[in-house]
Amino acid sequence: MSATMATVRLRPGHVQPIWAGHPWVYAQAIAKIDGGTPAIGDVVRVLDPQGNVMGRGFWSARRAIPVRLVVADEATSLDDSGWLVARIEAALARRRAVGLPDATAGRETDGFRLLHAEGDYVPGLVVDVFGVDAQGHGGAAVVQIGTAGLRRRAPLVLEAIERTLAPRAIFDRTTPTTAQAEGFALDDALSALPPIDALRFRERGLAFEIPHDLGQKTGFYFDQRPLRARVESLAAGRAVLDAYCYVGGIALSAARGGAAAVLGIDDSLRAIEVAGGCARRNGLGERARFLRGDVRKELPRLAAEGARFDLVVLDPPKLAPTRGDRDAALKYQTKLVEAASAVLAPGGLLAISSCSAAIGEGELARSLAIGARRVGRVATVLDRLGQGADHPVPAAFPEGVYLSTLIAELG
Repeated sequence: MSATMATVRLRPGHVQPIWAGHPWVYAQAIAKIDGGTPAIGDVVRVLDPQGNVMGRGFWSARRAIPVRLVVADEATSLDDSGWLVARIEAALARRRAVGLPDATAGRETDGFRLLHAEGDYVPGLVVDVFGVDAQGHGGAAVVQIGTAGLRRRAPLVLEAIERTLAPRAIFDRTTPTTAQAEGFALDDALSALPPIDALRFRERGLAFEIPHDLGQKTGFYFDQRPLRARVESLAAGRAVLDAYCYVGGIALSAARGGAAAVLGIDDSLRAIEVAGGCARRNGLGERARFLRGDVRKELPRLAAEGARFDLVVLDPPKLAPTRGDRDAALKYQTKLVEAASAVLAPGGLLAISSCSAAIGEGELARSLAIGARRVGRVATVLDRLGQGADHPVPAAFPEGVYLSTLIAELG
C-alpha cells in the first residue's frame, strides 16, 4: 500500500450502499479528499465519516462516478495480477455452476460472457469468450476496458487473461467513446496474441461464424440467450419477424423452432450477409431470409403491403445511454411498438426488449401499452425475461440490471 495514496472520505448518509456491496462512489457522496488530488487511474482509499475503511478502487476524475471499488481490504495489491487472476477464476467457476460451457448434444454452447465487470467484481472489465473447450479455456477472448485504472494496468489484464483462460487470440474492443470519457488512449496493449479472421462458436447447438471486426460491442449479444431460447419454443408454425436482427441469432432460433417463415431486418449490410451465412451453415437458409433496411421505415412498408406476422421481436440498440436520454428513448420505443402492432396478426405475440438501465420493465410496459393502443390493440404481458446467467448482478447493485424483455399477446 502506497504511503501517498489519496483518501476519499464519504459524506454522512452515503455509506450504507457501499457497506452493503455497491461498487460505485458517486461524486455527491464525497466529502473531501486527503493526501492530494489523485491522478486518473490511481488507486484510492475510501473511508466512511468515522474513518472506517470501506475499500479501495480506481480513480476516474472525469466521471460522475469518481471511484469504482475493487477490494474491501488494505492489503491486496492492485498493481500485480494476483487479484485479477482470482476474480477471473471465480467468474469461470460461476459460469460452470450455471452450465457454461455446455457440451450436451444439441445444446452445445462454447461462447458466453466470462467476465461481466461489476457483476464479477472487476468494475470496468468485460471479457467475452468464443469457441472455448469444456473447461472454458482456449478459443478467442474479446475484451473491453471501461476504466482508466485498468487501462493503465493493461499488461496485468493481459497476463491474468492468458494465465486463466489460455486463449488462442485476444481482441481489444474498447470503444473510443469510453477511452475519451475516461481520459486514456487506445493502443494495442491487449492484442498481443496472433489474430484470427473470425469468431467461431456454438450457442445451444447453433453454429456462428462472425468476422472479428464486425463492430457490435464484443461481437455477439450473449445477454439475449434467454430470449433466443424462448422465441425458439414459441415459433412452431408461426411467421416470425426479427427486427434489428444483427447476425440473426433470434431468427435462426425461430427457424430451428419450426417457424413457417422467418424474416430478419437490420440496417447493416455486413450483418445481414453474416446472418445469411450462419443460416446456411445451420441448414436453415431456406426458412430464414434477411433484409437490409431501417426498421422504422420497413415496418410501415410491410404494413402497407399487407404483410402479417404471428410473432414479432423488437430488440433495438441502446436507446437511453443515460437517464437524460430516457424521455426521447421512451417516445422512440412507443413508436416502434405502434409500427410493429400494425404488422402483427390478431392474437399474435410481440416481444420487446430494452438494453438501457434507464428503461426498466415498468417503462417498457408503458411503451407497450400506449403503442398498441394507438392502433386499437390491447397488450397482455405473458412473460418477462432479462439478461442471461453469464451477466450476473450483485444484490447491492441494482444498476447492473439493464436488460428487460416483455412478451405480450396483442388482441
